Amino acid sequence: MTGTVDQSMMEQSPQHMVPRRYRVVHRTTYTYNKPVTDCYERGLLSPRSCASQQVVSTTFTVSPTASVVHEHVDYFGNLSHYLEVPDAHTTLQITKESLVDVAWPGTSIAALNRWTLAEAVELVHRDPRHVVDKVLYELESPKVTITDDVIAYAHTLLAPDAPLGDALASLTLGIYRDFAYRPGATTTRTTLQQLLDLRQGVCQDFAHLAIGCLRVMGLPTRYVSGYIETAPPPGQQKLEGSDASHAWASVLVPDGSWVDIDPTNAHFADSRYVVNGWGRDFADVSPLKGVITTEADSSSLSVGVDVIRVGDRETLVGPA
Repeated sequence: MTGTVDQSMMEQSPQHMVPRRYRVVHRTTYTYNKPVTDCYERGLLSPRSCASQQVVSTTFTVSPTASVVHEHVDYFGNLSHYLEVPDAHTTLQITKESLVDVAWPGTSIAALNRWTLAEAVELVHRDPRHVVDKVLYELESPKVTITDDVIAYAHTLLAPDAPLGDALASLTLGIYRDFAYRPGATTTRTTLQQLLDLRQGVCQDFAHLAIGCLRVMGLPTRYVSGYIETAPPPGQQKLEGSDASHAWASVLVPDGSWVDIDPTNAHFADSRYVVNGWGRDFADVSPLKGVITTEADSSSLSVGVDVIRVGDRETLVGPA
């Protein structure tokens, strides 16, 4: 392995582990230069309840009003919504607002170090509870293609005989060290190979790279889409990626739990994080995607996110 990383950055501060309630507002606005006559959208318009959080309530509004709204639980357990908007429009705005109680369990590097990386892989593979997870989250997926360069990069940060906790810290901090956070440098179509060449990107890219490296080593790892606190209390640092939806990686460990790592901000997930959904990669959990009928030849997209602790702010103020 090359380079060194300061593992103290991964230590979880007690103030970030305290349970709290968040109001989450996610506003998506599409604007077109000519009318859209038909619009069909699918997206994750509610966070999911899981081990780290409980959804208290969630609502969403669509303007113009959707004539068809259908919800179902997708293959990964996420709550997915399908919308049809038949009225002609040049602006489509979808706003979801949720109230979520968050309480993440702590992650102990020392506890994870009771296994080496190789032992963790063997134990996960032998556990019959994880047959489906191994198929879903260990193989390549559309946006996590394993090239020779991805394999080579994985081996600069991960070694089979390394203690598991140290290995996860090395990977998280290594990506944070090796890649610059540059909004606009990449797109949702950027490949891992292109990322390795560019050495800059955003949370989605770094999550995909972490997933690819862990899959190279044989550990099932999923892509988590969600949010992080956009308005921290006075004196606390605002995290990278907090002005839009965020992404990180979650790896299965031998005790059957999932450990969430955020290479964009160089730490384990904590109670500043709200989970929207998870899948194999971004394609499975895109916040919103769809098909339209239009003669428009230009369009723009605006996304605004607010994640604010209830009680810390009386009103929501954020991007339109």
